[in-house]
Amino acid sequence: RIKQWLNEHTFRDADEAWLVVDKDQWTDEQLMQLHEWSLNKKNYGFSLSNPKFEYWLLLHFEDGPAHRCSERLKQYLPNYNKSIDRQKFTPARICDAIHRAKQRDTPPCADWPRIIGATTVYRLVEKLLSPS
Repeated sequence: RIKQWLNEHTFRDADEAWLVVDKDQWTDEQLMQLHEWSLNKKNYGFSLSNPKFEYWLLLHFEDGPAHRCSERLKQYLPNYNKSIDRQKFTPARICDAIHRAKQRDTPPCADWPRIIGATTVYRLVEKLLSPS
């Protein structure tokens, strides 16, 4: 889908395209294909949360294991249903999540996190926060 989108839209050299996925049921072979796509250009990226994106969101609020992350996230976002209240994600919480994710990505993985309780979404967020 991303290849089709990139073919149909204007994509400048300064733009970046990122794939952000959950581990879910993706096989290693499928994830390798996504990772290999991200290596095609310097402005492509690939981030994965293992086991799911909700774990990345949970890291904004606590430093805990991935076990039952969706249930625990609802302690902080009671009405969470795949949409988020941006006001709950303060700059300080975003920095906390980046720090916690980096601690779990040590040494930094070269492709995607294979262990449950790790995410590389922080890499995209750091790019978004960095001055151009």
